[in-house]
Amino acid sequence: MCDDDHGNGTTRRALIVTGATAALTLGSVTFASGATTPPNGAQETRTVRGTLPTGSPDYVYVPVEVPEGVRELKVAYTYDRPSVPAGTQGNALDIGIFDEHGTDLGGRGFRGWSGGARTEFFLRVDDATPGYLPGPVHAGTWHIALGPYTVSPQGLSYELTITLTYGEPGAAPQPVYPPERAKGRGRAWYRGDCHLHSWYSDGRRTPAEIAALARAAGLDFINTSEHNTTSSHPYWASEAGDDLLIMLGEEVTTRNGHVVALGTEPGAFIDWRYRARDNRFGKYAREIRRAGGLVVPAHPHATCIGCAWKFGFGEADAVEVWNGPYTPDDEVALASWDATLVASVRENRAWLPAMGNSDAHRDPDAVGLPQTVVLADDLTREAIQAGLRAGHSYISESKNLSLTFTATGGRAQHAGIGERLEVAADTPVTLRLEATGAPRCTVRFVTDQGVLFTSDPLPVGGAGVVEWGTTAAYAAYVRAELRHETAAGTVPGALAALTNPIFLGEAKR
Repeated sequence: MCDDDHGNGTTRRALIVTGATAALTLGSVTFASGATTPPNGAQETRTVRGTLPTGSPDYVYVPVEVPEGVRELKVAYTYDRPSVPAGTQGNALDIGIFDEHGTDLGGRGFRGWSGGARTEFFLRVDDATPGYLPGPVHAGTWHIALGPYTVSPQGLSYELTITLTYGEPGAAPQPVYPPERAKGRGRAWYRGDCHLHSWYSDGRRTPAEIAALARAAGLDFINTSEHNTTSSHPYWASEAGDDLLIMLGEEVTTRNGHVVALGTEPGAFIDWRYRARDNRFGKYAREIRRAGGLVVPAHPHATCIGCAWKFGFGEADAVEVWNGPYTPDDEVALASWDATLVASVRENRAWLPAMGNSDAHRDPDAVGLPQTVVLADDLTREAIQAGLRAGHSYISESKNLSLTFTATGGRAQHAGIGERLEVAADTPVTLRLEATGAPRCTVRFVTDQGVLFTSDPLPVGGAGVVEWGTTAAYAAYVRAELRHETAAGTVPGALAALTNPIFLGEAKR
């Protein structure tokens, strides 16, 4: 249960359950404008107070009855943060809003989400707080969406201040979106970072600042991925150019993991209000694809609350195994991804390509650390997506590190990253890796048996060639890792680069 106080007594409302994820709808907030619309510029304010207990539902909706003639709606909120014992979660309360179209899953009424990044927001037809969608404030029942991310043992007491401003709505701007094509170099290797946050969610950088950092990092393409909102989509067009393809997307941030919707159509919103136990992710993964995007689970073994991926990989087009500076959870993600490669060989099914992205939010987060380098027919949204989906890519820590990785065998058969070398089980195969920009890194060839070859460190100049021989009977696939030196003996150093695999042997028909 939850108490809510609208200044006219306390109302209790029962839990409304949809599927396995619970939602709570409180009593309505009303305004006293009556039948006569207040004069232009007049304001009305209401304050709502309540307390959420531990074990609260994922989302609590506060209905707001918006009358005719409203030009702007503004919401500010605060909540308490009491001290809690060590090891116990304190209070964290997210916020967003849905308009008169309602809160049904699918997002028809969605008008914005800022999570915990802001303490107030406004909406009107010509402008809105970053994270929120400009548009008319029509009369009807709106819903402020509260997301009690964590609740302390003492409960979570909150206060909402809702202000309506009356008057003529003004003119709606015509959105302009970035083009789906940049100049490109024809079929070539293109560098990109597909997980980035601006001030349109919980980042601190403007689109212009991110675009400048992307160019400095040697990137050819980026993908926008704000948490649970598409509000940034119209604000990237001026930052694109012949040298930088800007794709649009969303980081769908559920309570059971995050997924990057990569390269969706402008304004394509994907709902996030479900858990793995609700058995709804498949539907929204299909929505991502219908919107022209790829489904990429992000940081699948991250340790933050709600960040670890719980939905499985059956619907994924790729998986982010390296997120920002290389850390132990990336090492776990890498090992887990490698296990999916073994399963794909065993079960003779499609394999899951790996990606790396920066997830950069603010200084000192480095855009392009890491970056995914993809072989694509051109610098277009569709071509980049095709290369990523096929696994014709590798991950590099910076623009300074480049590599080629090939397999040859039999009658001069040749295969590159993400491809299959069709040879008999006992045919000798040579794996060859050429690297530049990797000083003192070691090269490891990893197969379905594990690490079968580790090179001496590359020269301090960073360039070198490493070869290794095997057969398809001995190695079902081979992928390459470049690792930095480490002082911890047999413990591997942090990744400098990682390739998708080359598969060996005759494909099962």
